[in-house]
Amino acid sequence: MRSNDLRRRHLAACAAAPTYPEVGATRSAALPSGYAWLRRRVHLGHGRAVLDRAGAYVLGWGTQLGSGFAIHPPPARVEAGATVLLRIGLPRVRPARLVIPCRVVWTVEEPDRVGFAYGTLPGHPERGEESFVVSMDAAGEVWFEVTAFSRPAAWYARLGRPVAAVLQHLAIERYLRVVARAAAAG
Repeated sequence: MRSNDLRRRHLAACAAAPTYPEVGATRSAALPSGYAWLRRRVHLGHGRAVLDRAGAYVLGWGTQLGSGFAIHPPPARVEAGATVLLRIGLPRVRPARLVIPCRVVWTVEEPDRVGFAYGTLPGHPERGEESFVVSMDAAGEVWFEVTAFSRPAAWYARLGRPVAAVLQHLAIERYLRVVARAAAAG
């Protein structure tokens, strides 16, 4: 996709409102009804160094970049309110890329919890939100959790819902693997 096209699509996404009313719902344990839910977590290790390493990776967009997404505009760090276009290549279609508009709806940087969530904007094939949170429990064990709620927005997502659900599951498994790898790299 040409840079002018990306710029135009990014400007449109910046002006748009989220496509779902429950903005920020991934902050709580109770997810909204009417959506498919997904919550997965992986143990990363023990101690402050693991939390710091994994948290920095997540807030540096490492989860998405390490999973094969490109991000426009290229961000240095996650910021609440930032609007981005996630782009991923489609298998066997060169150079076509699916462009996925998202907005960071919340961030957290606490001594024992680091992460963020983004929500869907018009043009995203789904409606909903995903959060990416690294946390350390009272025993010093560090975890990475991905929480999502979504429902189809685009006709092709509704038509291919079983395939879309499998693709989302595979993406989340990849997120868990790349963050675990980054946490262990120290």
